[in-house]
Amino acid sequence: MNKEILYSLKSPYRESLDVTGFRFGNGEKAIAIVGAMRGNEIQQMYVCSQLIRRLKAIERRGEIVKGKEITVIPCVNYYSMNIGKRFWAMDNTDINRMFPGYNLGETTQRIADGVFSRLQGFEYGVQLASFYQPGDFLSHVKIMETGFTDSELMKLFGMQFGIVRVPRPYDTTTLNYNWQIWETKAFSLYTNSTDSIDEKSAHIAVDSILRFMAGTGIITTKVHHGFETEIISESGIDQIHSEAAGIFVSHTEIGAQVNENDIIAEITDPLDGETVSVIRSHVSGIIYFEYSSPLINENTVCFKIIKD
Repeated sequence: MNKEILYSLKSPYRESLDVTGFRFGNGEKAIAIVGAMRGNEIQQMYVCSQLIRRLKAIERRGEIVKGKEITVIPCVNYYSMNIGKRFWAMDNTDINRMFPGYNLGETTQRIADGVFSRLQGFEYGVQLASFYQPGDFLSHVKIMETGFTDSELMKLFGMQFGIVRVPRPYDTTTLNYNWQIWETKAFSLYTNSTDSIDEKSAHIAVDSILRFMAGTGIITTKVHHGFETEIISESGIDQIHSEAAGIFVSHTEIGAQVNENDIIAEITDPLDGETVSVIRSHVSGIIYFEYSSPLINENTVCFKIIKD
């Protein structure tokens, strides 16, 4: 294993921002894995740390295929992480909305450019991603439909679901999208949590990445079989919005099977405790996303359900 600084940004007030990568094997750029780009992505950084620990043992056993290089970047934005902010601390911009970057632009554009220049040329790319709202996900893998990546490749991760997303205009500045434009087969991997560590889903994610590496001939390690992945379009997911503001009380959990018209949550008045809204499922299916903050605003996405 080689530990190296992939990009460094000097600061007048703090130590330099040094984006560190861990490289295993040598040769053609086989796969790159990127963790936290936002300051609250603790789980994403943790998954990468556990992947690095596993890869060290795999390399010692000589199970990385000769001529293959693996790079893992656990954290890009630790400046924001160590002061408890989700986005870039100085101007509240999102690094994952700045790709492919610009080396003469704003700070986050320069960070994106510096990191992306080191990520180009890999055959495969995996980003440990998070959702913009507070909540828990059923672990899954996702691709953007750009016409470059084959959705069948998602089955190699052995996750329960593989989701195909049609890109929207704001997706065109993300790492995943730009990886594909520069001909890297890119995937986003979601685990159950973001700003806290969920051991179970973290190890599911590590196993799925190693399973993908084994399936694509990057490592020879035997990894236990996962799910027979069901590939669905994002259009097959129903979103449920809150109809009032207040205290959010869920009556279900991610992975649960629900039927149409089931009561899955309620919203109560924060002052007198009376129920102000009852949330029912519009469809039958599996809870794939659940809002997790105790307070909720009106018209907020509180559940996503994979329809039967």
